[in-house]
Amino acid sequence: MDFVSKYQGVVGRVFGNENSGSSEDSYVERLLDRISNGVLADDKRNALAELQAVLAESDDAQLAFGAMGFPILLNVLKEGREDVEMVRGALETLVSALSPIEFGKKSKNGVQPALMNSDLLSREVENISLLLSLLSEEDFYIRYYTLQLLTALLTNSPNRLQESILTIPRGITRLMDMLMDREVIRNEALLLLTYLTREAEEIQKIVVFEGALEKIFGIIKEEGGSEGGVVVQDCLELLNNLLRFNSSNQVLLRETVGFDPLMSILKLRGSTYKFTQQKTINLLSVLDTVNLLLHGGQQTDPGKDSNSLANKSVLVQKNMLSHLLMLGVESQWAPVAVRCMALQCIGDLVANHPQNRDALANKALGEEPHVEPALNSLLRIILRTSSSQEFIAADYLFKSFCEKNPDGQTMLASTLIPQPHSIINSEFEEDVNMSFGSMLLHGLILSESDGDLETCCRAAGVLSHILKDNIQCKERVLKIELEAPTLTLGGPEPLLHRMVKYLALASSMSKDGKGSLTETTYLQPIILKLLLLCLFECPSAVQSFLEARPHLTYLLELICSETATVCVRGLAAVLLGVCIVCNKTAGGQDAFSMIDAISQKVGLTSYLLKFDEMQKSPLFTSEKPALSRKPLTRSVGASMSDIEEVYDDENTDQRNEDHPILRMVIDPQFVEFLKGLEVKIREQIVEIYSRPKSQVAMVPAYLEQQSGEIDKEYIKRLKEFVEKQCREIQELLSRNATLAEDLSKTGGSGSSQLEHRISSGSDRILVETLRRDVHETSQRLEALKAEKARIEAESSEHQHSASKLESDLKSLSDAYNSIEQANFQLEREIKALKSGGAEEIKAEAREVAQRESEAELNDLLVCLGQEQSKVEKLSAKLAELGEDVDSLLDGMQGGEEDDDDDDEQE
Repeated sequence: MDFVSKYQGVVGRVFGNENSGSSEDSYVERLLDRISNGVLADDKRNALAELQAVLAESDDAQLAFGAMGFPILLNVLKEGREDVEMVRGALETLVSALSPIEFGKKSKNGVQPALMNSDLLSREVENISLLLSLLSEEDFYIRYYTLQLLTALLTNSPNRLQESILTIPRGITRLMDMLMDREVIRNEALLLLTYLTREAEEIQKIVVFEGALEKIFGIIKEEGGSEGGVVVQDCLELLNNLLRFNSSNQVLLRETVGFDPLMSILKLRGSTYKFTQQKTINLLSVLDTVNLLLHGGQQTDPGKDSNSLANKSVLVQKNMLSHLLMLGVESQWAPVAVRCMALQCIGDLVANHPQNRDALANKALGEEPHVEPALNSLLRIILRTSSSQEFIAADYLFKSFCEKNPDGQTMLASTLIPQPHSIINSEFEEDVNMSFGSMLLHGLILSESDGDLETCCRAAGVLSHILKDNIQCKERVLKIELEAPTLTLGGPEPLLHRMVKYLALASSMSKDGKGSLTETTYLQPIILKLLLLCLFECPSAVQSFLEARPHLTYLLELICSETATVCVRGLAAVLLGVCIVCNKTAGGQDAFSMIDAISQKVGLTSYLLKFDEMQKSPLFTSEKPALSRKPLTRSVGASMSDIEEVYDDENTDQRNEDHPILRMVIDPQFVEFLKGLEVKIREQIVEIYSRPKSQVAMVPAYLEQQSGEIDKEYIKRLKEFVEKQCREIQELLSRNATLAEDLSKTGGSGSSQLEHRISSGSDRILVETLRRDVHETSQRLEALKAEKARIEAESSEHQHSASKLESDLKSLSDAYNSIEQANFQLEREIKALKSGGAEEIKAEAREVAQRESEAELNDLLVCLGQEQSKVEKLSAKLAELGEDVDSLLDGMQGGEEDDDDDDEQE
C-alpha cells in the first residue's frame, strides 16, 4: 500500500536509515512473515499472540509494526472472516499497536508510535469502512475489539475519524445500533459516541436524528437514574455533548422526548438521602444539562434568546423549580457542589423571565407548621453558610431575581421593618418567624457588637440588589432608622449612616490587626457598592449622606489611605464623585465646596488618578466570571478531582485580592457601571471649573433702575452687586489657582514629563478642553484673516477701476476742449467772411458750421451722460470703501481750471 511506503520513510528518518537493524524490528518482521506466509492455522494464531504481547510492551516494536504490519493484518480482516480467532487476534493486535505504553520498554527517540500508527490507519477511508463493517459480525469479541480500536483511533486522530465516518454510508447508524447490544458493548459504544460528538455539530445532529435521546434516557432509567453507576455519567456526558451550543437539538428534546426524564433523574428517593461520590457526579452532570437548556445555545445563534425563554417556561411548568429548591435549599445534607450548582440553575431559571420570578416569589418551603417563603430560606443560606462558594451562588440567585424586576424589588423592600432592640440581640435560630426584610436588617446589625462584619456585609450585598435602579426602594431605605446597640450611644440612626460606620469599622480592623487580610479584601467593597447604588441618581440619598460632615472627611481620608487596596480607594473616589454628580443641594455641602475640599485635601490630579489605578487593576481587567465550572468528563473512571478543583474553598488563595467573593462583587455589569460613572464625574468637574453658572449668573433686569427707586438707593444696590461679583471672581481665581497648582505638580521638572502625565493621568479632560478652545479660536482667527485678505483684494480691484475711470474722464475733457477750440476757430472765420462782404457765403458757412457743431455736441452729450452714470456708480463704490469722493472731484476740477487759465493766457 501507498501509506506503508510513506510510513517507512518516516521510520527511516527517525532511526537514521530505512532498514533498522534492531532486534525488535527483526522479531516483528519474523512474526509478520509467519502470519502472512504460514501454512498451519495454529502457527498463525500463535504468531499473532506473540506479536500482540510484544506490541503491548515496546514502543520500538510498535514503530516497526507500523512500517510493515498494517497491510498484513488488514488483509486478515478482509480475507479471513471465516477464522473468527484470527480476526479476534488481528483486532486485539491492532488495539495494542494504537495504545500508548505507560510502562515497560520505551523508545529512545522520543517518538510516539501510537499516534503515528493511528494517523497511518485513519488516512484511508476504506480502513474505517472495513472496521465499521465488522460491527455486523455475530461474534461478541469481534464487535468489542472493533469498538475499542475505533475509540483508540478517535482518541489519537479525532478530526480524521469524524470526517471518515461522515462519508461512510450508515456509519453512524451502525454505531447507534451498538447501544442496543449487550451491556459491555453498549458501554464501549457510549464512550465512542461521547468522544465522537464533543465538537462535531453535524455528527451531533445525525446522532439525535438516529434516536439517541430516547436511547440515552432508556439506558439511564435502566441503570437506576442518579443512583446508577458510571454508565449514567457517560450517558449524561453524551447528552450534554448533543445539547451544548446546539439549539436545534434542544428544540428536538423539548418537543419530542420532553423534560420529564430529566425530572426523574433529579428527583431524590427514599427517606434518608445518601450522596455517594458517583451519585454526586451524576447529579452535577444532570444539573449541567439543565444549565445548557437555560442558556439556550451558542452566543452567536440568533434564536438563542427565544429558545432559552421557551426552555425556561417549560421547565417551570414541569416543576423544575421544586426539584432545584430541594437540592439547593432543603437538602442541606447534599454536597456543597450540588447545592451551589442547583442555586446557580435557579438563578439562570428566573433571569429575565417575569413568570418564573413570580413563581419563585410565591414558592414556600418546609412542612406544616414550619413553612416559610423560599426567598427567606435563600436569605438564611446567604447569612449563615460557611462556604464562600455557596454564598456566591445564592447571591447570584438574588441578583438574577432583582435584575430588571422593580415589582420584586419593591415587594422585598416593603418588608424592611426594623425590629425592637430585644429581637435584634437574639440569635439567628430565632429568626424563623421574621419577614424577609426584618431578617435582612437583623443580619445587617447582628454581628456589629463583636466586630464580625461578615454577616453584615453579606446582608449589605443582598440590599444592594434590592436598591439597584429603583428610586422607590431607595427612598424607603432612607426612612429606616436603627436603634443604637446600647442606650448610651444615642437615639435612632439612619441605615445609610450605619453602613458608613461599618465601612470605617472594616477599615480599622485591618489597622488594628483584629482581622486577617481576608476580611478586608471584600468587606469594604461590598459596603461601598451598596452606598454607590443607593446614592446614584437619588439626590435625597446624597443629601442624607452629606448631612453628617464626618462622612465627607472620612471618604477623603480613605482615598488617600495607603493601607487600603486600589479597589477600595477607587470605589471611594467614585462614591465621592456620585455625591458631586447627583448633588442638588443649595447649602454648604454642594458640588462646588466638595470639589474645593478635594483640591485642598487630596489634590484634583491625585483624586482623578484613583480612577485610572482602579481600572488598570487585575480585578477590573480580568474577564474570569465569578461562577465557572468546566464540564465533568471521564477518561477511565469517575473522579471527584474536577469538583474539588472548583468548589474546594481551602484551595483558594484567600490572601490574594482576587478573592472569589470580590470577583462576585466586581462583576462585569458593575465594571461597566463604574466606567460610565467615571465619564460623568470627569465631565461634571470640568463643567464646574469652566462654567460655574450657579454662582456667576447675572440677571440683566437687576441692573436696571426700578420704578420709584431713588438714585441713591439704585447706586447703593449697584455697588453691592459689583462687590458680590468681585468676591465671586476672587473665589473663581482662587479655585483656578489651585487647579493650576495641581497641574504644575503633575508636570515635574520638564514639559515632556507634563505631557506624559497628562496623557496617562487624570487631568487629560481639562487639558483637552483647553486645547479644543484654543483650536477653535485659531480656526476663527484664520477665517478672519482670509476674510480680510478677500476684502483687501476687492479694495485694490475697485481702486484700479477708479483710476481707469479718472483717465477716461480726462480724455473726454480734452476732447471737449478741442471741440470748443474748433468752434472758436469757425466763429473767427465767420467774422472774417462778414468783414469780406459775402453775406450769403457767410450765412451758408454759418449754417453748415452750426449743423456740424450741433451733431458733435449731441454726440458729446450722449458720451457725457454715459460717463456721468459711470461716475455716479464709481462715487458710490468709493464711498463704500471709505474714500472722500468730494475731495477727489474738487481736485479734478481744480486741475481743469488751471488748464483753462493757461489757455486764456495763450
